Amino acid sequence: MKPLRIHLFAHSLVSDWSHGSAHFLRGLARALMQMGHKVRCHEELGSWSLVNLVRNEQERSIDAIDQFRSQFRELDIHFYERKDGLRDYLKSELRNADIVIIHEWNEPQAVNAVLSLKEELKFRALFLDTHHRAYTRAGEMLKFHLHLCDGVLAAGEPIRKIYTDGFGVRRAWTFHEAADVDHFFPLNAHRKTDVVWIGNWGDESRTAEMEEFLVRPASELPDVKFQAYGVRYPAEAIDWMLDAGVDYRGYLPNLDAPQVYAEAALALHLPRKQYTNGLAGVPATRVFEALACGATLLSAPWEDLEHLFRPEDFVRLKNGEDAQAAMTDLLRDDRARRQIAENGLETIRARHTCRHRAEQLTGICQEVLAQAD
Repeated sequence: MKPLRIHLFAHSLVSDWSHGSAHFLRGLARALMQMGHKVRCHEELGSWSLVNLVRNEQERSIDAIDQFRSQFRELDIHFYERKDGLRDYLKSELRNADIVIIHEWNEPQAVNAVLSLKEELKFRALFLDTHHRAYTRAGEMLKFHLHLCDGVLAAGEPIRKIYTDGFGVRRAWTFHEAADVDHFFPLNAHRKTDVVWIGNWGDESRTAEMEEFLVRPASELPDVKFQAYGVRYPAEAIDWMLDAGVDYRGYLPNLDAPQVYAEAALALHLPRKQYTNGLAGVPATRVFEALACGATLLSAPWEDLEHLFRPEDFVRLKNGEDAQAAMTDLLRDDRARRQIAENGLETIRARHTCRHRAEQLTGICQEVLAQAD
């Protein structure tokens, strides 16, 4: 197989501040390189995520950026600016590209500038959507010149159908996120907490779920230790958690998540509302990552419509009472926790690693290039 010259445009790879897609994109780029492809990454100088990381986390941001650079030394990241010279920069960068992959978090101006060069420079372009905006804010997605793309990579079947049935895109593939198992794997650690929740504030998209599956159990199970990590929580939400007994820890660099999962007996998944109604069946990246770390995962109601996991891979909760009962029982049963964790880890390693997705993407790229010929 001839190595492909792949260019990946991401909102940010350096920063994961309120930018969960960075987790997967980092691992995907690295897995493609491990397969022998030449991968060059591009991100805008002064991206929203990076600016907020530095502004909100101050000294911690330096450690997070240094940690990223040390763990992903091989990533070739080029920075651009949206100004008058953008088109010339892109022409120089993309002159020998085979495939350009554009993530949907990029600014439309930059995306459309890339797509405008496609025929002149003879590369093919794939649009990658791992978010919910196609469902919740369709008008924003129509700012992209999707008709110039050679196809869409959609992180779930409902998202794929929006592009084909709603936006008129001719070709789209279901392309789920996955776990970067080179960085996310089980660790041995002393237990520091009982239940951990890692996730950002959802702009009211999962406030009810937080109340039912995190805050209320914490207040009604005083002997159980709860921790929460994440950003963009308003002061009243932080007070709400603290008053219930949840130890709120703020920003967690994603590369530190394996250690946090290792130090907790149970991990909690609280899906956003979008992924339980119109985008039902689309899993969050953290589901893959938690299971890859060997976490015993408890999930608020979320229907696995695409059968990505087995029933025994994690605990599916029905309601808050069910959550409290499951937490109480599992915290007493080391063997049950280990078995659930082993089941989930087995499924990740068999089906849902960044290497699996890199292999799928390689096949899609070859298909697109063959059609272009």
